[in-house]
Amino acid sequence: MTVLGHPRSWSCWWLLLLLLLLLGTGREPGVEGVTHYKAGDPVILYVNKVGPYHNPQETYHYYQLPVCSPEKIRHKSLSLGEVLDGDRMAESLYEIRFRENVEKRILCHMQLSPAQVEQLRQAIEELYYFEFVVDDLPIRGFVGYMEESGFLPHSHKIGLWTHLDFHLEFHGDRIIFANVSVRDVKPHSLDGLRPDEFLGLTHTYSVRWSETSVERRSDRRRGDDGGFFPRTLEIHWLSIINSMVLVFLLVGFVAVILMRVLRNDLARYNLDEETTSGGSGDDFDQGDNGWKIIHTDVFRFPPYRGLLCAVLGVGAQFLALGTGIIVMALLGMFNVHRHGAINSAAILLYALTCCISGYVSSHFYRQIGGERWVWNIILTTSLFSVPFFLTWSVVNSVHWANGSTQALPATTILLLLTVWLLVGFPLTVIGGIFGKNNASPFDAPCRTKNIAREIPPQPWYKSTLVHMTVGGFLPFSAISVELYYIFATVWGREQYTLYGILFFVFAILLSVGACISIALTYFQLSGEDYRWWWRSVLSVGSTGLFIFFYSVFYYARRSNMSGAVQTVEFFGYSLLTGYVFFLMLGTISFFSSLKFIRYIYVNLKMD
Repeated sequence: MTVLGHPRSWSCWWLLLLLLLLLGTGREPGVEGVTHYKAGDPVILYVNKVGPYHNPQETYHYYQLPVCSPEKIRHKSLSLGEVLDGDRMAESLYEIRFRENVEKRILCHMQLSPAQVEQLRQAIEELYYFEFVVDDLPIRGFVGYMEESGFLPHSHKIGLWTHLDFHLEFHGDRIIFANVSVRDVKPHSLDGLRPDEFLGLTHTYSVRWSETSVERRSDRRRGDDGGFFPRTLEIHWLSIINSMVLVFLLVGFVAVILMRVLRNDLARYNLDEETTSGGSGDDFDQGDNGWKIIHTDVFRFPPYRGLLCAVLGVGAQFLALGTGIIVMALLGMFNVHRHGAINSAAILLYALTCCISGYVSSHFYRQIGGERWVWNIILTTSLFSVPFFLTWSVVNSVHWANGSTQALPATTILLLLTVWLLVGFPLTVIGGIFGKNNASPFDAPCRTKNIAREIPPQPWYKSTLVHMTVGGFLPFSAISVELYYIFATVWGREQYTLYGILFFVFAILLSVGACISIALTYFQLSGEDYRWWWRSVLSVGSTGLFIFFYSVFYYARRSNMSGAVQTVEFFGYSLLTGYVFFLMLGTISFFSSLKFIRYIYVNLKMD
């Protein structure tokens, strides 16, 4: 503890956190880093990446295609968010000067071998698009042109765009907008070539400048860029109305249980106790039934308590992480139009919120009588990091084997590992120490007997599987419509900007999970089954399974994704997403059930 409290040690910590902030909030294309130019100043155009249009996470470096490239490729230094987003910017041969138009300037002459022609043909058939960056403004276009028409006779035409028209708009000394077009260009046909024939190409380009009255890039109306990617999603009232109706029904259902059923139960149980107060406690137990009869067992600590506490700790951490990201997006603390910025924020928040997982897990573990708190901390810090590392290793290996830019460089891997070792893991330990030292004895309103009561046979509709089905389906149905838009953003080309709606739906999800957990716990206790600890976690936590099943449906029916690279990444991270929702909703479900059980037994008169 002396080392942690040393001023120099703490200054190093703050320096590291500042470095993370700089890396995590680095410049994102299109919003920050506006450069001021004079007439005739060179404007650098960076080539970035190419990839299939329908596979957003399958990207390759632009120079992996047989295109015009300099003899020595010089790469641009990138922020952590840009690297995580698959960006690999490099200088190009395009010569652009501020406010100077260019008409059909030759970029380079190329002589393509048959193998290179086949590589281009396959890229065009898979709808490869390219991404360039001018003054932090991304511009995109397709590599080539493909046309299929008719059934009999069937025609299949493939052409390569060898001329690009760049259109740039400026206001004063700043670039406001950039776009690339092939509207008036005829593609160079790649059909009819002999297998051993070389192809000679001449790549050209034009640059057109125009002045605009728009002073800031953010003032430009969405959709004015030609709409290569869908720009934004509209408000979807069906999702909101569906979620609100479900919430009102569930809250009303739980209110009926608390106000009518419980009130009747409490009145009956307390009246029965007054009439039998002269008798022995055993006689009282034998004449009773329902949830009161198990008051000496309902607070009996569950098996695998260390694992349970680890689940609760990591779930609480992800609740804080998810809330923090949505709040940051609402406050505009980072550019929400680029996935890289959110990835950087998620990494930073995950490292900083590790103290929450350590505190919650160790605090509750000590409350329920746990002694091996060191093992509990190790289990807590490994519960998500180990599955994530294994999944990431498989996904990154597939990207690396296929030469994708989504494969992280060694320096980025070392940086992320350093963040976890120097920030995440130590904060988990520190949180665990504070949680262990501040833990008070478990607050149980009923004494627990040494010998456990025998649980009567339960009907099929009170089984764990049925509870998981009901408890998982209802929260999932509350977010099912919104889930499509989230998937279309993460795994598609949509851009999600309705973060107020997302925050509202997130709150609805947690509310529905808490309500259904209380209802299912009441029905379980009414059947004299006191094994509610793990049941409460599994019942609502099973929403993660429904989310994963939906991801399978989305992949098969709602997307055009294909190929090993995109498939491995989609299902790997979809499985992790379902696991995260299991941890979050399982934590909400457990603490809601615990609060409910304490409430009903505190209000029960007992000897």
